[in-house]
Amino acid sequence: MRKKDVMLTVSGLHAGYGAARILHGVSIRVNEGSVTALIGANGAGKTTLMRSLSGLILPTAGSVEFDGADLTRSDSSVRVGAGMALSPEGRMVFPTLTVEENLRLGAIHRRAWTRHKEQIEKTYAMFPRLLERRRLTAGSLSGGEQQMLAVARALMSQPRLLLLDEPTLGLAPVIAHEVFDILKQLSAQGLTLLIAEQNVQRTLEMADYAYVIEHGQVHSEGPGLQLLDDPAIKHAYLGM
Repeated sequence: MRKKDVMLTVSGLHAGYGAARILHGVSIRVNEGSVTALIGANGAGKTTLMRSLSGLILPTAGSVEFDGADLTRSDSSVRVGAGMALSPEGRMVFPTLTVEENLRLGAIHRRAWTRHKEQIEKTYAMFPRLLERRRLTAGSLSGGEQQMLAVARALMSQPRLLLLDEPTLGLAPVIAHEVFDILKQLSAQGLTLLIAEQNVQRTLEMADYAYVIEHGQVHSEGPGLQLLDDPAIKHAYLGM
């Protein structure tokens, strides 16, 4: 990786919740315009890493550098303003607000609000199902529709780096396939993606580079297709 291509650099990150330490010196890099994957079992630390990157929790040691700026101690609003956005595990939409109200909240940062009307139109073009349901409350949507809303809401901040935490968790296979198709579209448009996902096969197929997280540490790394051919990965995550 050439230095000028690196958008996100995470070095020696330690983080957790109170006395519970989850991450133990995680280091990763994400290239601009790439798809980077985090794979690992439940409890490996993927969600904690995503929350640390988005500013929902602050690390106890290590650093987070985005586009040359040190954001290690910055709060979430600063990171959103810099161009990072999280689509969280469990969707976390606002169930009593309408689809369109949820989308508008995604553009709450001043940088994004100035163009929020234009961005909503683009979002509806990519997610026509949300356009059909724009006046319905988010809580009335199906699980797949709520996941699309969570991704769409993150896109409303007009990010340069989109963090996706378990985007297909709990979805029927046909809906999960649709979500992956949307992610491929976003990648084709040049958006940088960092994806934590348990569908290892589909994720590694589309990932330029991937990290295997085990017990809060990077266990192995490499190009997505290379890891997909790794016998240890096949045995541990694909049942082969």
